[in-house]
Amino acid sequence: MATLAGFYAAEAAYLTEGGEFEEMARYLAPAVVMHQAESLPYGGQWHGHCGMRQFLTAMAVSWDGLWFDEQRFVCEGERVVVHSRGRLRARRSGRVVATSLLQWIEFEDGLITEFRPYYHDTAAILAALAADE
Repeated sequence: MATLAGFYAAEAAYLTEGGEFEEMARYLAPAVVMHQAESLPYGGQWHGHCGMRQFLTAMAVSWDGLWFDEQRFVCEGERVVVHSRGRLRARRSGRVVATSLLQWIEFEDGLITEFRPYYHDTAAILAALAADE
């Protein structure tokens, strides 16, 4: 849980305050994999620290703010399911969208090895970004 808390704080700081990738990287296994919905501008699979840095750079093109309003965790061994409610702010329009998602997260030796996010409503995310165009 300390790994997740640290990662989420570093992720929010990265998008909202221009934090450093290295703050997040210390919680990630070298072979970490991020899976994102293909319909999103930053969709696809991102591999390793290099891939995570590219993913976060791609995500930062769309968003410049991330706030977690509520998070709930269900742990089972080396797996955690996280339900997050939060807000994202679109970079160009400043529009804030409230959203929720579930993430299936795998760990090994105390480091995150895999993220599988499942968005409640990708259409709302895409609509918020469309307002930027």
